[in-house]
Amino acid sequence: MKKTVVILLFWIMVIPSGFAQLRTYSFEEAEKLAIENPKPTFVFIHTSWCKYCKLMENSTFKNPEVIRLLNENFYFVSLDAESKKPITFNKHTFEYKPKGQNTGVHELAEALGTIDGIVSYPSIAILDTNQTILYQQSSYIDSRKILVLLKEITKRH
Repeated sequence: MKKTVVILLFWIMVIPSGFAQLRTYSFEEAEKLAIENPKPTFVFIHTSWCKYCKLMENSTFKNPEVIRLLNENFYFVSLDAESKKPITFNKHTFEYKPKGQNTGVHELAEALGTIDGIVSYPSIAILDTNQTILYQQSSYIDSRKILVLLKEITKRH
């Protein structure tokens, strides 16, 4: 019995620090929450087939310090660039645009992820409280680099 209690106490102490959860919002939720508590919106633009997107999901966005900074200072939105669901954001409805047979891109992914006329994955866009793009980047970003970026944006806002 004592052994079971000790093991249970060990897991209670370990699990909260080891399993920090990144809070993810829809665009609609982030927009509503920002009215009462203005914070920048961090948008992660990805696809299901992108290996660097998966790498960011499984490493960068699993880092406890990245999770803490995103949860405290941003509304984190994960946008599948090939989602077929219409999204209403900033008083406009964005939709999926087919580009050929079994291929296409969501208008919102294009609006937020286009850099120099190209949308590539993964991309991030950080929006200020007025939904204006503060920062964009198209490439894999590791935890170390994203921490620098998050701290800098947090200082400014």
